[in-house]
Amino acid sequence: MEEERFYLYDDIEDTKTRFVSFMGEEERFDLAITTTTRHYGKHLVLDMQSNRFAIIGTDDLEEPGYLEQIFHLAENNAAELRDFLYEVI
Repeated sequence: MEEERFYLYDDIEDTKTRFVSFMGEEERFDLAITTTTRHYGKHLVLDMQSNRFAIIGTDDLEEPGYLEQIFHLAENNAAELRDFLYEVI
């Protein structure tokens, strides 16, 4: 007997994704940055090198230690990523 699946949501949305790769002083960043209306103006940022992602807005970039924790980055590498994300978010 099959049970009916209970969805919390099941939406389809057109999104815009930017793929960008850049070399910092010590680390290469290969990112996919997805823009959607789903996350209240924030962007889905995927680091394809580390298989880590986060939903990020400018308020998150201002949070001390946020990028370091989410992407497991040293402070100087996180600063480079933060500078880049401020330009594109």
